[in-house]
Amino acid sequence: MRIGLFFGSFNPIHIGHLILAEYFACQPELDQVWLVVSPQNPLKQKSGLLDQYHRLDLVRRAVWDNDHLMVSDIEFRLPIPSYTIDTMAYLSEKHPEHEFSIIMGEDNLATLSKWKNYETLIELYAIWVYPRVDAQSIPEELRYHPHVKLVSAPRIELSSTMVRQNIRQGKSVRYMLPEQIHDFVVKEQFYRS
Repeated sequence: MRIGLFFGSFNPIHIGHLILAEYFACQPELDQVWLVVSPQNPLKQKSGLLDQYHRLDLVRRAVWDNDHLMVSDIEFRLPIPSYTIDTMAYLSEKHPEHEFSIIMGEDNLATLSKWKNYETLIELYAIWVYPRVDAQSIPEELRYHPHVKLVSAPRIELSSTMVRQNIRQGKSVRYMLPEQIHDFVVKEQFYRS
C-alpha cells in the first residue's frame, strides 16, 4: 500500500488538518494517509502542549469513521524528541510491504535543512507539499528536487495556535473543530489556561 504520513502535534486537530488529510487520501498516488501524532516536535517548544494521549484520543475521535485515514502513535514508542528520519526508518523496516511518503506544508519544506539527516530523508522518500500562507521562500534545491511534489491542495488559514488562543480568550471555536472534537474539548476544558 502507498501511505502518506501526515506528521503533527495536532494540538488540537482541527478541520484544516482533516481537509488536507482527506485531500491527500483521495490522490490517485496514495492509498491511505496516516496521521502520525508526535509527542514533541524537536523544533517547537513543549509549553502549551496537551498531553500526548489526549491529543492521540482527539485525532482518533476525529477520523474513526474514515477508512482512508488512520492514526499512528508510532512516535510514542521512539526516543523523544522524535525525528522524522528515525520514524521513517522504523516504519519502513516494520512495514516493508508499504511504500511511505511524507506530507508537509511549505513552511516545513522551507526549513527542512534544519531537520536531522534531511538529505537522506529527501533521497529516500517522496515529499508531498501543500501550500501554507506563512511559508518562507523555499530554497531552489528543495523546491525543484525530484522527490518534492508541490500540490495545489486547499490553502487553509487555520492553525492549532489560533484555536488554542481563541479557547483561552473565551472565544468560540465552533466550526474550527469537528463537532465531536469541539464538544469533547469544551467538556474536558482543554486549553483553558
